Amino acid sequence: MLTPLDDTLWHQLPTTFDHVWTSDPRFFDRYWFAIYSGDGRVALQVTMGAYRNMNVLDGGVVAVVGNRQTNLRVSRSLNGSVETVCGPLRIRPIEPLKSFEIEIAPGDHSPHGRIVWECVEPAREEHPHYERLHGRTVEDYRRFDQIGVASGELVVGSERIGFDRWWSCRDHSWGVRRGMGVPEPVTGPRTPLTEKGHVMSFLFFSTDTMSGHLLFSGRGDDPPYTTGTVTERDTEAVHHAQSIALAVALHEGTRRFRSATATVTFTGGRVLRLSLDARGSAIAMQGLGYSGGWQDGKGLGAWRGEKVLETDVWDVSHPSRIVYPDGTHKEHWHRIQPVGVRADFSGAVSHGTGSMTLTIAGRLPEHLQLTAAGVGHAGSGS
Repeated sequence: MLTPLDDTLWHQLPTTFDHVWTSDPRFFDRYWFAIYSGDGRVALQVTMGAYRNMNVLDGGVVAVVGNRQTNLRVSRSLNGSVETVCGPLRIRPIEPLKSFEIEIAPGDHSPHGRIVWECVEPAREEHPHYERLHGRTVEDYRRFDQIGVASGELVVGSERIGFDRWWSCRDHSWGVRRGMGVPEPVTGPRTPLTEKGHVMSFLFFSTDTMSGHLLFSGRGDDPPYTTGTVTERDTEAVHHAQSIALAVALHEGTRRFRSATATVTFTGGRVLRLSLDARGSAIAMQGLGYSGGWQDGKGLGAWRGEKVLETDVWDVSHPSRIVYPDGTHKEHWHRIQPVGVRADFSGAVSHGTGSMTLTIAGRLPEHLQLTAAGVGHAGSGS
């Protein structure tokens, strides 16, 4: 099927742009944006993903204001379309790799409004993500990350929120990844997390002197995955992470952190110590559709029909527990936390803002140091 992209000079396969290189139904291509107020009271996130082999384009918007999280999830059939419009949500690159316009049209839903996103540094690629399990490729994807600022206005319920150059970050990822569109097939035994344990830390941050992204993932005693770059703003020097050590203080009885320290050693030997303190309520990523967050429980990339829209409001005042409108509640493991940042780079100290994902599953892994401030239950999955 021909699309407007086929009339460019940038084909990479001897087929049309509506085809991808694999028939794997989990192939995805996705935008993600996060925007935070300086005091942590307001946190916004937006995502949109195309799943070419599932015939799906879906997206979501969440707005945390105080302790209330308002969610909007949208999905439609892709049908070969290259328009990044899904229900009321539209994401348009103004200048690729530099600026975007995000619009959520008004209607019988919340939130709605308009956001202009602008970069403050070039996008930086992560190391490739590749993993096999029992001889089958379970992950083969790429991602790049970028720090920016966002301006605009959003209406959340009855509150109109204007913002000018609020701290922001984004990523763009594509390829084959677990948890997209279809359940994973069973191809052999797996060691349960209660025995092996897993920790994943993903930090975007910037201060008045530097900015960057850092990702660490460790499972049991397997070699950890580490990627990340930090850019010094005055010299534009780019430093590549070689290792990341984590120490966290958890809310008692949970796997959610109140504060954390990341000690980063770069190629060349310089060391960056980041002190991270939680600001405001953590965002429950299920509100965007991640981790089975749709009402049907199928998560991102599942075909739901020609046009689907869901909206709801959750109480996120507890560090780990989500309270639904009917009063029921659940522990959610996938949370992203706005943080205040203190950076000590070989003795030079600066302060700023960040976005921190920290998930701890199963047995407490060897890669994580817990302070005396609190330890979550060892059997917890969140």
